[in-house]
Amino acid sequence: MKQRLLFGTNNQHKLREIREILHTQYEVLSLADVGIDMDVEETEPTLIGNAFLKADAFHKASGLPTFSDDTGLEVDALNGAPGVYTARYAGENATFQDNITKMLKEMRGESSRTARFRTVIAFVDGANREAFEGIIEGAITEAPRGEGGFGYDPIFQPEHHNTTFAEMNPDDKNAISHRGRALKKFSTHLLS
Repeated sequence: MKQRLLFGTNNQHKLREIREILHTQYEVLSLADVGIDMDVEETEPTLIGNAFLKADAFHKASGLPTFSDDTGLEVDALNGAPGVYTARYAGENATFQDNITKMLKEMRGESSRTARFRTVIAFVDGANREAFEGIIEGAITEAPRGEGGFGYDPIFQPEHHNTTFAEMNPDDKNAISHRGRALKKFSTHLLS
């Protein structure tokens, strides 16, 4: 029987991506699967702080081994912004398109387009509190390309690739992405 893990997120895109990556080893439960209907306000100034806020709260509510993530896009020309504000870069209820539009506007005419995605996964099971980080370097494109993925995927081109995340098939993206890298460290830890 697969080990059951609660993934503390209300983001269905992240949930699908996590399940695609971990499906062979773990049964990844959603908040809805365990009857939890709550949001955790991300008030910490760091990705690791926000990841632990969520993991702690959802572990306390469920009693299950729980992991949560926080992901930030760090753009060098914007002094590391949007960082912890990645999901709400264009405002509190911003859509993916709103965030992309704002990013492309901010980057208009910018010659240095280097950026990175950073994901921190926090894991809490009552006895342990662990964090795992995954980073992928890349660049912000001049215009959106591709129909897949979510978030900033249409404007993020990973280093050593000619396509954006949105132009990749999900398996190829998951093999190299920030979240995939953090999850690989996390699953290696769980298996040990």
